[in-house]
Amino acid sequence: MAFVHLHTHSEYSLLDGANRIPELLDRVQALGMDSLAITDHGNLHGAWQFYAEARARKIRPILGFEAYVAFGDRHKRERPPPEAPGPYSHLVLLARNRTGYEHLVKLSSIGFLEGFYRRPRIDREVLERYSGGLIGLAACLSGEIALYLRQGNYEAARASAQYFARVFSPDGFWLEVQDHGLADEKTVSAGMFRLAQELGLPVVTTNDAHYLRKEDAEAHDVLLAIGTGKDLDDPNRFRFFGQESYVKSEREMRALFPDHPEVVGETQRVADLCEFDFEKRYFLPQYPRPAEFASDNDLLVHLARVGAAARYGDPLPQAVHERLDYELGVISHTGYAGYFLIVYDMVKAAKDRGIPVGPGRGSAAGSLVAYALRITDIDPLKFDLLFERFLNPERISMPDIDLDFCFERRGEVIQYIRERYGRDSVGQIITFGTLKARAAFRDVARTLRVEPGEVDRFTKMIPAGPGISVTLAEAQEKSPELRQLARQDERVRKILELGTRIEGLARHASVHAAGLVIAPGPLTDYVPVCLAPQEPEAIITQYDMVALEQVGMLKIDVLGLRTLTVIHDAVRMVADRHGVTLDMNALDLEDPQVYQLLGSGRTAGVFQFESPLATDCLRSMRCDRFDDLVATNALLRPGPLDTGMHLVFINRKLGREPVRYPHPALAQILQPTYGVITYQEQVMRIANVLAGFSLAEADMLRKAVGKKDKELIQHELGRFVERAIALGHERRGIEDIAAQIETFGRYGFNKSHAVAYSVLSYQTAWLKAHYAPEFLSALLSSEIGNTDNVVRYINEARELGLEVLPPDVNESGFKFTVVGERRLRFGLGAIKNVGAGAIESILAGRTAGGPYRALVDLCDRIDLRLCNKRVLEALIDAGACDSLGGHRAQLVAALDDAFGEAQARQDERSAGQVALFGEQASIPHPVSRTPDVPPWSEHDRLAREKAVLGFFISGHPLARYRVEVELFGTRTTATLGQWSEQRVRVAAVVTLVKRQISKKTGAEYARLTLEDFHGTAEALVFPEAWAKLNEVIRADRALLLAGSYSARDRGEEQAPFIVETAQALDELKASGAIGVALRWSPGAPPPVDATRAVVALCAAHPGPAPVLVEWEPHPPAPAPRSGEGERGGEVTRLRSRSLRVDPADDLVVALRALLGPDHVHLVRTT
Repeated sequence: MAFVHLHTHSEYSLLDGANRIPELLDRVQALGMDSLAITDHGNLHGAWQFYAEARARKIRPILGFEAYVAFGDRHKRERPPPEAPGPYSHLVLLARNRTGYEHLVKLSSIGFLEGFYRRPRIDREVLERYSGGLIGLAACLSGEIALYLRQGNYEAARASAQYFARVFSPDGFWLEVQDHGLADEKTVSAGMFRLAQELGLPVVTTNDAHYLRKEDAEAHDVLLAIGTGKDLDDPNRFRFFGQESYVKSEREMRALFPDHPEVVGETQRVADLCEFDFEKRYFLPQYPRPAEFASDNDLLVHLARVGAAARYGDPLPQAVHERLDYELGVISHTGYAGYFLIVYDMVKAAKDRGIPVGPGRGSAAGSLVAYALRITDIDPLKFDLLFERFLNPERISMPDIDLDFCFERRGEVIQYIRERYGRDSVGQIITFGTLKARAAFRDVARTLRVEPGEVDRFTKMIPAGPGISVTLAEAQEKSPELRQLARQDERVRKILELGTRIEGLARHASVHAAGLVIAPGPLTDYVPVCLAPQEPEAIITQYDMVALEQVGMLKIDVLGLRTLTVIHDAVRMVADRHGVTLDMNALDLEDPQVYQLLGSGRTAGVFQFESPLATDCLRSMRCDRFDDLVATNALLRPGPLDTGMHLVFINRKLGREPVRYPHPALAQILQPTYGVITYQEQVMRIANVLAGFSLAEADMLRKAVGKKDKELIQHELGRFVERAIALGHERRGIEDIAAQIETFGRYGFNKSHAVAYSVLSYQTAWLKAHYAPEFLSALLSSEIGNTDNVVRYINEARELGLEVLPPDVNESGFKFTVVGERRLRFGLGAIKNVGAGAIESILAGRTAGGPYRALVDLCDRIDLRLCNKRVLEALIDAGACDSLGGHRAQLVAALDDAFGEAQARQDERSAGQVALFGEQASIPHPVSRTPDVPPWSEHDRLAREKAVLGFFISGHPLARYRVEVELFGTRTTATLGQWSEQRVRVAAVVTLVKRQISKKTGAEYARLTLEDFHGTAEALVFPEAWAKLNEVIRADRALLLAGSYSARDRGEEQAPFIVETAQALDELKASGAIGVALRWSPGAPPPVDATRAVVALCAAHPGPAPVLVEWEPHPPAPAPRSGEGERGGEVTRLRSRSLRVDPADDLVVALRALLGPDHVHLVRTT
C-alpha cells in the first residue's frame, strides 16, 4: 500500500473526534495500511495508548497533533493584527524521531501553559525553537496557507509556505490538500498545487478523519451537538459538511485527486521518515540523601534497620530479621530504594508537621520495610500480609504506595512535595469522563429535544447501581421494558441507536482525585502537560494514570481522608478535656465495648460501615472480633454480594452450616474466614501450600484470576493443577480447588487494604464507644456543609443521650465543641454567610475581653470590617446571640442602631480622634437597649434558622407530631430512596413544591422536597394523583404521604418515591386514627380504685379517639406500634364502646401520672 492517513482525530479531540483508538487501528489494518498518524487538536492525550496498541498490531505509529498557531504573540489575548485571516490557524506536526517527540511534548505543553486562550495556542517563536525532528503539514481549510488562499491573498499564502519550508527544512514540510466536497477546498487545492510548482514543495493528501466509516457521520454530528450544547436541528450550530470525514481506503483517496497521483505516494514517504520508539525506563527524582551514604540503597537499609529496632526491639526477632532482609534484597534488586525514600520523606514531613497520616492503604500495608519506615502502621507479620502482593520480584513493575492524609491538610502535603522537588517537576494527573450508557442516552436525548422528565423516565430503564456497568446493548437485553419502548417509540429507538455508537467515548477531562506525578526535572522534559479544567493554576499531565505508568513516571496517590481529620480532632479534644493522651495505633483490637456497639447496629460515623447493608451484616453476624471486621470489609463488595459469599460467611460463623475446607492442608489458611476464600492473599497461600508455588509465582496466579483473562487463567491454573498433582495430590480434588479459586478468587479482596481500613473503622468505633461526645463533635465538624449528614449525626448524638446546642458567640469555636459532660455546641463555621475572618474576630474579642454581655457590646468589640450587618443577622438567626439578652426579633430590631454606633466608634478610633488629656471621644460608651417587639412565630424562627444553618436546631416543624411520625411512618427521608415492592409511608414537612408541565401530555405534575428528623429527600407526584392532591400538598405543611416505587427503579441507589395519597398530620388525631391504649398484665394489674378515675379523666377530655384496654399475659414488653385488628400476637385488645377522647398531651400526661408511664400508650387504630 502507498497511502497513509496523516491527519486523523481520535476521541481525545474531545466531543469532536469519534474514533476509538483500537477500532481505528483495526480499520487501518483491515484496509492494508502499515502506518497511521493521530493528530488530535492541540494535545497528546492518546499518544501512548495509540503507540502501544499500534505496535501490538505491527502498525507504525506516527505521533503528532494538530496545533493552533496564533497570529502574533501567544501570550497576548487581544484581537490579532488586521492583516491576519483569523485568531489562529491550524498546523499538523508529526514526530520523525525522539527529538521530534520531545518537541511535540514541549509545544503541546506550551500551548496550554503559555498560550491558552479558548484554545491551546503556540506561535512562530516557539515553533522555530522546537521545530527540530518535526514534520509539518499545512493542515485543513483552517491552516494558515489555506486561510490566505480562501481570502484570495496568494502572495501572503506564498510567504507563509516559504516560511514553513524554512522552519522545517526542505524535506520537513508538505503542503496539504483535502476534498470533502466543499467549494473552498477546490480553491485551496488549486492554490496548493500552484505553490508546489513555484516553490518546489511536495504535496500530500489527507482526509481529516474524525470518524471511522461513512455511516458514522450522524453519530459524529450528535457528538458535535453535545460538545456545543446545541440541539441537533439547530441551523446555526457548528457542523461538518457532508459525510466524507471518515477513514477512507487508498482507492477512495486516489479517486479524489486523479490528476495528481503523487499526493498519495507522498503520504508513504512522510510515514517512512517517521521512526520513533518509546524507550521504557523509569524516571525517578533523586532523593537528597546525606553524604555519608554512598547510595539510596545504603540509606534505605540503615533507616529500615533503625526503624525495625524501634518497632520490635534490638536484637530483632528472627522472623522479623529474615523478612526484613528478604524485602530489602528485593527492593535493591528492583532498583526501587529511591522510591521508598521519597515516600518515607513525604510521610515523615507530614507527621513532623502534625498532619494525620493513615495507617496504610492498599498492598503497601504488606511491606515490613514500609512498616519499619513508618510509612504504614500495620504490622504485616501480625496479620499475615504478603510482601509479594505489593512488589513481585519475578514480575518487576513500579510499586504503588497510596497515602491517606488529613482531609483538611492534604494541600500542605502537596505543597511540601512541590517545594521539595520543584514546582515545575510536580503535577496532578488527568482523568477522562466517558459517555457511559446512561450519560450517552441523556446527552443524545437532549440534542433531540426530548423532555427532561421523559428522559429521566427512559433512563431509569437502564440498569444501574453500585458495581453495575452495562452498555446500551446489554441494557436492552436485560430490560424488557426498554426493548418494548424501543419498538413502540421511534425517538427511543433513535436515541439507543445513536447512543450505542458514541457510548464509551471520552467526554471531558478532569483532575484525578488523588494522583500526583513527580519528575526528576521539569515535567515537560518527560510528558506533555496542560491546565486543569476549572483550576487554571494547576498543572496536570496530558497522560492518564495508565500511560504515565507505562512511560515510567513516578506517580503517587495522595488522598485526603475525612476520617483521619475526625480521629485527630477527637483525640485532641480528649486530651484537652480529660488530660488523656491516646495512641490510636496501640489500641487493643479486641475491646468488647467496641463489638457491643457494632453488633447493636450503632454504626453511624464508623468508617466503612455506615451503610444499611454493612450495619445489618455486622448485626447479623454478631461481630465480636477484629478478623470478622476485616472479612466484612472485604465481602461487602459487588462480586461477593452477588454470589452470596457474605451469607455463607455469616451462617458458618454462627454455626448454621458447617465450616468446610477444600483440603485439610488449607484449614490454617481459611480458618479465619470459616473456609470462605475471601482475600487474594489466601489464593496465593493456597498455591504456595498445595502446588509449591513461590509467593511471587502465586502472585502471578492471583493477578491472572483477578484480570478475568480466560487464556491467562487457564494457563496459570493449569500450572497450579499439574504442580499440585506432581506433589502427590489427587487430580479431582485439585481441579475442584482450582475451580473454587477461579470462582471466589476473582472476587477476592486485597487483605492488606482490608486490614488497614478496618483499623481505621475500629478506631472510629472505639472513640464512639469510649468518648462519644468528642467523637460526635469531631464528626459533625467534618460534615459542616453537608446538611443531610449533619442532621443524621445530630440524631445519632441525641439517641446516645447527648444534647446538641445551637451556636453561641460566647461558647462556640469555629468547629463543634463539647461543653460540660454531654453537650455539643454548634461551631460558628456552620453558619452560612459567616466567614473565617469574622469568626476569628469574634473569638479574638472574646479572648481579649471575656464573654460578650449584649449586642452592642458584641458590635463594639469585633472588627466590623469583617463582621458586617449581614454576618451579625446570620448569627442572630442561627441563635448564636441568644445569650446576649432579649429574643431574636428584638436583637434584629436593635441591630441597626447597635451596628451604626459601634461603627462610628471604630471609625473614630481608626482616625485617632481621641480628646486631649484622655477625655472620652464624642461617641458615648454603648448602652444596651431592647426594642419592644413581639417574638417571631415558631414557624418564622425555624425558617430563619434553617436558612442560615441548612437545618433546624432549636426545634423542628415535626416535633409536635412525633407520635404520628412514629405510629404511621414506615420510612424516613434517610431510607425513602430504598426501592421496595411494598407501599410505604413517610411523615414529613414539604419544604418545596415544584410544579411542572409534561411536554408530552400537557398535564401538571409536581416534584417535592421533603424534610423530617433525619434529613431531606425528593418525591414525585404524577399528574393523576396531583390533580387530586394539589390542595393538600402545600409548602410548609406536615403530611403523611403514602406511595410506591416503579418496577424500573429496582436496583437504583436512590429510587424515586411516587406519592399516591396525602393527609395532613394534624388531622390524624382528629379523625380517630390514633387511640389511647391502657395496657396491663398479671404482673402489673390495674389499681383497684383506678377505673373510676380513668373514666372521669376520659369523660373530661371528649374527642374522636377510641380507648382500648390491652391485656398481656406475659411480662410487659414495648407497646405495639400497630393498631391493626383487635388482637396483636400475645396481646388481647378490647375497645371501649362508650369512651372516646381527645388524645392530647394533657390527657396522656394525666393518665400516666395516675397509672404509671408504662401503662398508657398512643396506638394506631386504622
